[in-house]
Amino acid sequence: DKMIGRLTMELQEQGIHFAVIYTALRPSRISRRTDVVWELRRQLMATEEEESLLSYPPLNLTTGNNTCILFHATNLSLKAMESAWLDLTNVTFVTRNVDISSSECSDSNTTLSLKYTKPGSGISSLEIRFLMTNKFYGSSARNWSTLDSVEIVQDGEKFAKFNVSAISAPAEYSSHCQLVGTSNLCPARLIPSNNEAKNWVVFISRLQIQGFNIENHQFSYASDCTGFFTPAIWMGLVTSLVLLWVLAYGIHMIMQLTTNSRFDDPKGPALSVPQTE
Repeated sequence: DKMIGRLTMELQEQGIHFAVIYTALRPSRISRRTDVVWELRRQLMATEEEESLLSYPPLNLTTGNNTCILFHATNLSLKAMESAWLDLTNVTFVTRNVDISSSECSDSNTTLSLKYTKPGSGISSLEIRFLMTNKFYGSSARNWSTLDSVEIVQDGEKFAKFNVSAISAPAEYSSHCQLVGTSNLCPARLIPSNNEAKNWVVFISRLQIQGFNIENHQFSYASDCTGFFTPAIWMGLVTSLVLLWVLAYGIHMIMQLTTNSRFDDPKGPALSVPQTE
């Protein structure tokens, strides 16, 4: 970059009009799609990033000719206390080595059941359930689908249940969340509701799930779980209120300033101000 910059500066100083073609032995990134080769580089990188995120189709449960559940995530990992992480992303979405036959669908309740055989860490069987409900709310005059809880059953005995916060959407939409897990840093938290749940750590990135009103076997418009008032917005609002209060206090103090009603005349007698108790 320094050599190219020095050369172009010298040509510009000499007043020479030039055109530059940059070449390389190999491209920095190779496109896997032929229909975006001639687009701008910014568009190409955005297209490749989107393609890499959706490199595998979502997990779907079909009843007859209709799809009743769609589930997708870029990372599905969890671990029990004092055990290694179990990365279930590949077996869930790529190799599809997961049993979803126990899943249930209805107009009001949907359960996505993911069963794994010997996923690792000495676990012989593991089941993860995502429980969703579809209810009518009079305040909004429409139905909303909500991911209420997540359950983990280990070896058919140990049962852990988590309550889910902030994952809901209109019944016609899908729900999307950037990070879901037991960590306090996740926008959508999995809150342990029993003692066994405290022994688990769950991490799901870019979760998208839909359990109702699926059309054409595809996700509907996604409603993100991020709230309108993020911590940054709250900090900005509080800082603005403090600054406005300081400004209002300063204006109030300036308005309270008064001038003397009498002034001392240097040519006349000295002005005396009587002091009374």
